[in-house]
Amino acid sequence: MVSGSRLTPQERARIARGLADGLAYAEIARRLDRPTSTVTREVMRNGGPNDYRADLAHLATERRARQPKRTTLRRQGTPGPGFGRDEAAVRAYEETFTDLLMSRGMPRMTARVLTFLLIADTGSVTAAELIARLGVSPATVSKAIASLESQGLIRRERHDGRRDRYFVDGDVWYESTIDSARAMVHVAEVARQGTAVLGRDTPAGVRLENMARFSDHISESILRAAAQVRELLHTTAPGDDATRAG
Repeated sequence: MVSGSRLTPQERARIARGLADGLAYAEIARRLDRPTSTVTREVMRNGGPNDYRADLAHLATERRARQPKRTTLRRQGTPGPGFGRDEAAVRAYEETFTDLLMSRGMPRMTARVLTFLLIADTGSVTAAELIARLGVSPATVSKAIASLESQGLIRRERHDGRRDRYFVDGDVWYESTIDSARAMVHVAEVARQGTAVLGRDTPAGVRLENMARFSDHISESILRAAAQVRELLHTTAPGDDATRAG
């Protein structure tokens, strides 16, 4: 993997093509044989995914390279945003988690919104904050939010009497797991309908009955395990222990 060297104009052109094709940062980086953080940093400091242009990015990099070294020295030791974090590393992780959600079948923009909510320390954001962070239109954010709300993964609350804030549910993975179990229950129901139609003693009927039984057992196991693990791993909010102690 290449590291420590500047991106070439040709690599920047490939990044621009990858963004236009809707590729994730991690995939673009893999094709370039570069770290994902390199691609993330390059895109975010040069207009973001919607406005990135290879030629302008190259010119901007050349211009930054010619700036006096005192600029770099003045910034050394300055903590990154949010608890001294490396913003480029945060962006790279954000892309990695988005890729994970997409691998589970979630549309890219919906995955990006959910990821941002999950990594936000406040656990809540406004639509304006999402638009600014993701560099997309209000309509795009609205569609992603509607999808997440319909799945019960986020909720909204009105703040200051005029602005909605969107919160990620602390039990987001529990709810997602429960949805999967319900889907398996539905599979079992439909399979049994086929058994009745095709005949319980026919090869097709036996096959569908086995599918129904399998789905029954899997859904039951998932529901039981999810409830047990949720109870086991449930943590109290900061300050709760102090409140009870008082």
